[in-house]
This record gives sequence, structure tokens and C-alpha cells, in this order.
Amino acid sequence: MLIISRSPVFAFSSSSTLQLRLCIDVGMVAVATTAASALLAGNAMATQILLGRDDGSLAFVPNSFSVSSGEEIVFKTNVGFPHNVVFDEDEIPSGVDASKISMSEEDLVNAPGKTYKVTLTEKGTYSFYCFPHQGAGMVGKVTVN
Repeated sequence: MLIISRSPVFAFSSSSTLQLRLCIDVGMVAVATTAASALLAGNAMATQILLGRDDGSLAFVPNSFSVSSGEEIVFKTNVGFPHNVVFDEDEIPSGVDASKISMSEEDLVNAPGKTYKVTLTEKGTYSFYCFPHQGAGMVGKVTVN
């Protein structure tokens, strides 16, 4: 793409895309870049974790995963509800308040498709569990990079 102009042009082509054209004086090649709106919002991705396996077993799917600092994690009820997400205060990075990132033990997502969203910013490993089903092995671990 060759654009000849004396000033930069910003063009919004849709609600999900920003196209930036950096235009340089006559005779120069212009550089074009496209960035998704998620990057503009500072939240590049979201990771979805299912609460309960399709076969009805009580598990987080996947039960071990990694995310980038600041990436949203969406816990979505699948089967075997009610569920919740509680971060183990003894198995999270130092200085993180488990009560600020956990659902309360009494708070439950109680229907298919219901979600609980959390964003972790402190790097390290976080262990979590479903309070009603922890004894059945419904536990998980996330590493924040």
C-alpha cells in the first residue's frame, strides 16, 4: 500500500477494528497497521474455563492453565451445578487478597451458561476450587505470566 499525504489518517472501519495509516511525505512508503479493539481496551483475550465436564463429572475444564497478567478468565457453568470459584488464600501469590478475587463460599452459579469473571494481575500460581465439590476433586490451578 502506498499512501502519499502530509498527515496521519485514523479510520475506524467497524466497532471491532481500528485501522491506522501512517502517512509520510511524497515519495515515501506508508506503513499500515490494523489492531483489534480488544488491544485498544488493554484486554487482549479472555480464557474460558468450564465448570463441570460434558459427561457430568465434577471438574474445571481445563483444570490447569496459564494466562497473561491482566487477561480475563471466564468461568462458565456447564453441568453438575451449582458451582463457585474460590481461590485458596494459602496458595496464591503473596500480597493478593483471596476474598477480592473469589466468589464467596455461599455464592453460586446455578444454571447452565452462567459465568463468573476474574482478572488476575499479580504474576504467580493461584490454586482454586469449587466449594461444594472440592471434596470430589473439583480443583484447579492457574499460572499468571
